[in-house]
Amino acid sequence: MDNISFLRMTVKDLERRDVVQQLLRGEMIIAVAALRLRISNRHVKRLKAKARKGGLASLLHGNRGKPSPNRLPDIERKNIVSLVKERYLDFSPTFTAEKLSETHSISHDPKTIQAVMVEANIWTKQPQRKKEQRRSWRERRPAYGELIQFDGSYEHWFEERNGESCLLAGIDDATGKIVHAMFDSDEGVVPVCGFWESYLTKNGKPLAIYLDKFSTYRMNHRVARENADTLTQFGRAMKELRIDVIHANSPQAKGRVERLFQTLQDRLVKELRLSDISDIETANQFLTEKFIPAFNAKFAVEPRIRVNHHRPLTKPEGDNLSAILCRHEERTVKSDFTISHLTHWYQLTIDQPVTICKNDKVIVEERKDGTIRIRLRGKYLNWKILPTRPLKASKKQLWVIPAGVKTIWKPAINHPWRHQICASAKNVQFS
Repeated sequence: MDNISFLRMTVKDLERRDVVQQLLRGEMIIAVAALRLRISNRHVKRLKAKARKGGLASLLHGNRGKPSPNRLPDIERKNIVSLVKERYLDFSPTFTAEKLSETHSISHDPKTIQAVMVEANIWTKQPQRKKEQRRSWRERRPAYGELIQFDGSYEHWFEERNGESCLLAGIDDATGKIVHAMFDSDEGVVPVCGFWESYLTKNGKPLAIYLDKFSTYRMNHRVARENADTLTQFGRAMKELRIDVIHANSPQAKGRVERLFQTLQDRLVKELRLSDISDIETANQFLTEKFIPAFNAKFAVEPRIRVNHHRPLTKPEGDNLSAILCRHEERTVKSDFTISHLTHWYQLTIDQPVTICKNDKVIVEERKDGTIRIRLRGKYLNWKILPTRPLKASKKQLWVIPAGVKTIWKPAINHPWRHQICASAKNVQFS
């Protein structure tokens, strides 16, 4: 029997060996062999001549079992493995290939880097995902600024160098660009309003914002949902700015921003580690100056229509943007012209730009910098904070604080009203 390695032979090789053996023994003609092997008669003759000259082992390809001539040299493979183990141990093959090219001038296809990592037991091929529920694909919006998908992601972005923080990010639906991103402590009203104040100042107003049903964006109580006029602080601000708010019914509906966070949780965490960044302020500067421009250059696509649908802020909107994008609370002016907000009491002073009456409804603005502004009919009131809760109001109280009056008006000595009082006193007869 010919010296042939059966361990390296495929099913196709075994079938070809059996057919050629029958040809050599005269048990099969060339036409039948060609039909069975699905090759031409001429190729069957070549295989028969090769087997007669060199044995059945010659039917295998000459490079079988030999290393590829395009294989990376062992020295370069060892260098790659050493760099990966030192700096990029938990990086994916694609991301590793990018960093090797950027930092170490080692440019190879990600598949080549993956093969090196697999051979060195650094990377394990990921199993295919199970088929999920079928969902219909939504076409991208045609123009930039037509729809911004927005969300927040809690993660240990700085790993063990700092605690958990929240990344707020918006991505344009038409182009896939990160339009703005910033780190903050949470996804509350104040951080979200700060995010959109920065975004609107830089880019203008998009036509619509696509986000989830988190409590910052939507009233989730059943009774509140039944009332269309019940808005959150964020919803009220967007209504004032005439920006449509769309709430997604599932994470898959706003899949573009969800996939963005999956990518950032892999890439951004490692970029922050490589740059040795561990605080929010430096990370926000890194996002704006380096990461976002590089990310958009790599992953953004061209829109179908080259139009920017962002609308510029009007002058009143631009002047009052901080007042719009903050927490608003309605309070009632009490009998002694005080207002309670959170744990403090505020005394309205005599000098005011607008007339204030008892039981007036005022708006308390809690700005993102922690300052308090009290507004009535578009005018900001003057006030002073009280160290303690005010005493119960006495019977002798003003009913109105007139606008622009600093002191209580007193009639002059020769005022007719005083003469009427004196005349009445003279006509009084005592019994």
